[in-house]
Amino acid sequence: MKVLAIDPGSVCAGYAVCELNGRKMSYITSGVLRFNAKDDFLERIKFIYEESLRLLKEHAPDEVALEGLIYVKSPTSLMKLAQARGAMLAALTQTGCRIFEYAPTAVKATVAGHGGTDKEGMQKLLRLYMGPIEFKTHDESDALAIALCHLLQKTSAVPTMPKMKGAKKGRGMSASLAHRVKDMNP
Repeated sequence: MKVLAIDPGSVCAGYAVCELNGRKMSYITSGVLRFNAKDDFLERIKFIYEESLRLLKEHAPDEVALEGLIYVKSPTSLMKLAQARGAMLAALTQTGCRIFEYAPTAVKATVAGHGGTDKEGMQKLLRLYMGPIEFKTHDESDALAIALCHLLQKTSAVPTMPKMKGAKKGRGMSASLAHRVKDMNP
């Protein structure tokens, strides 16, 4: 099963594509869609719709996972985000693949074990799960977290962990991964 995950935005949207074969989960690609903030908003909505369709055609996912609306202080920003998300949803329904939605705290709780993980912590955890990935923006890593959350929620999938040096039978995960976390914090 191939999943396309999107972290919606009206100026920048992250996306990630992962695949599940049996119980093995693998990372395929991720990136960022950028929309010119200087463009007329209605023109930008059209471009958001078209780019979402392009992603669908390019990656041909079986399922799509989106982040739900988040709390923002500005009502104007919330309305623009909701409209951009609506344009994405309109495009994503064109193929007939199933669409799933996850709250940001549910994504964090599923992937990291609690809903209070910060963005840098989530990126480190995603690298531990999926290997060395250089994220261009937080939107891209958020999309990968959404994809991982979706696959973990749908199945009893186990992310393929990179081979860990120093891992010994009977040691806990945190002890086995301690050197990797240390390597990421020079």
